Amino acid sequence: MTTHTERTALFIDGEWRTPSTGDVIPVVSPLTEQRIGSVPASTHTDVDAAVAAARAARRRPEWAGLAPTERATLLRRFADALEKRAEERAATVTSENGMPILLARFAEGDAPVQLLRYYAGLVESTPVEERRTSQPIPGTTVVRREPVGVVAAIAPWNFPAVLSMFKVAPALAAGCTVVLKPSPETTLDSYLLAEAAAEAGLPAGVLNIVTGGAEIGQYLVAHPGVDKVAFTGSTPAGRHIGRVCGELLRPATLELGGKSAALVLDDADLDATVAGLATASLLNTGQTCYMSTRILLPHSRYSEFRDAITEMAAGLPVGDPMDETTVVGPLVSARQRDRVLSLIEQGRAEGGTVTTGGGRPADRDTGYFVAPTVFADVDNAATIARQEIFGPVLTLLPYTDVDEAVAVANDSEYGLGGTVWTTDDNRGLDVARRVETGSFGVNTFNLDWGSPFGGVKASGVGRELGPEGLAAYQNLKSIFLTA
Repeated sequence: MTTHTERTALFIDGEWRTPSTGDVIPVVSPLTEQRIGSVPASTHTDVDAAVAAARAARRRPEWAGLAPTERATLLRRFADALEKRAEERAATVTSENGMPILLARFAEGDAPVQLLRYYAGLVESTPVEERRTSQPIPGTTVVRREPVGVVAAIAPWNFPAVLSMFKVAPALAAGCTVVLKPSPETTLDSYLLAEAAAEAGLPAGVLNIVTGGAEIGQYLVAHPGVDKVAFTGSTPAGRHIGRVCGELLRPATLELGGKSAALVLDDADLDATVAGLATASLLNTGQTCYMSTRILLPHSRYSEFRDAITEMAAGLPVGDPMDETTVVGPLVSARQRDRVLSLIEQGRAEGGTVTTGGGRPADRDTGYFVAPTVFADVDNAATIARQEIFGPVLTLLPYTDVDEAVAVANDSEYGLGGTVWTTDDNRGLDVARRVETGSFGVNTFNLDWGSPFGGVKASGVGRELGPEGLAAYQNLKSIFLTA
């Protein structure tokens, strides 16, 4: 955690370029609250250069002329180069955002490699063209899948490496070129991505990386040289991007916020459910968009589940995220910590009962820590039951029957994730079908690379992962032939 890294160049058109300004973005450790590095601050001039490089690369035969099998070979080389850096990348992310290292090794080290290999295999098996019998006039129609063009990919700070790859891997597999803008809190790890791309021999301009905050992101989203936007982040930012892309008639994939529900049924196994909720509700210190943070408990078993969930949350190891025993690390920034603490106070003011936590850990004077917090007896109209908190805060809501539980789960502007906990999988599947959300888990929650992920309502538009994730970076063209 003491490594200090100062980056001074930007990765544009396959080379490290001196930025157009000397301004820098400091990177601060959420554990020590000390500066651990910096990256250059991009300007509009740098973004223009990156987009121009991506547009030029989109047409060059070194990229545009490759068959899908040849692109797949490059993606696998990219994966191999990234795999060499997996441990370094995981440690870098942990130092930037406080993600517990065991989680980072999978999510930020291994998972991006897996995604590149998955999309390499998928693009090899997906035909570029198919022939259909024309209707109503006899003939043939050739349906082609073509790359959408230049992609502006904007990634968040909570899972920066893997959520970047949610966009980069299918975009490259489809034959697009990419301008990636990571979050300013977590930009250092993207330099390792660039190094791997260069080692793999990706043609110049196929992947470009610019730095900066919201203003640079807005400029990139509206850039006339961009053909598609892929964004993961907050719902307010997503609404702005959606308005801009709507005006430009530019396709956008928006994976936004969530306030997912965990429906604990009356037949749920106490120990297995509570153990599962530790991950499904508090992964990455609660800084995960699909977390089941509204936990709906039947009146008949409310007390025993309340006490068990409280004990579970109170017992989670809190500390240095580089310690392999740590489950709850610091939040990403002072601003995020203060926001979470403010919402906790609002929860108290609105009548919620704190059963554990409720503030900073007593033994942590330094670092952006918030103790795992559980609110009991919460009404679904309370602010803490409706707003995305993005921290280690759970709300427990009682219900009478399954119909009421489903109604409460659906009484939210969000619809990204969710879980149901029961000893009867068929009963759980029936509940899952009734909840208005883009993804759901029965006694678990896992992301499947081969299946679509995304939200409904205020949780977003479009899907990532699976064949649907590849299709999001392709345009369809119909070519009509005579009989």
